[in-house]
Amino acid sequence: MSHGARFVPGDSRSSAVAPVAVTLPHALVRLFAGSVPRVELSAATIAEMMDVLDARWPGMRDRLCDSTPSIRRHINVFVDGERANLKTRLAPGAAVLVTTAMSGG
Repeated sequence: MSHGARFVPGDSRSSAVAPVAVTLPHALVRLFAGSVPRVELSAATIAEMMDVLDARWPGMRDRLCDSTPSIRRHINVFVDGERANLKTRLAPGAAVLVTTAMSGG
């Protein structure tokens, strides 16, 4: 939703799956030529979002998800500030933040 466009619930112009804004960590963006730190895409769940990211930048899903399938332990995904998993539903206009986990002691 670029240039100030906003999703309006009940708007007849809206599709069933409206765009969400996804912010990716710099460490991930560096690994995929042509990728960007912020992208808008259409997906109904985090799993679908992963599929769309992988279609744009092949191999990205493998960096974010394991084979079980789950989000990798060292990756955190938040939707509108709430921790998410692959089954988390995405409301139109949601803000998704993908981060690398912090560790230390």
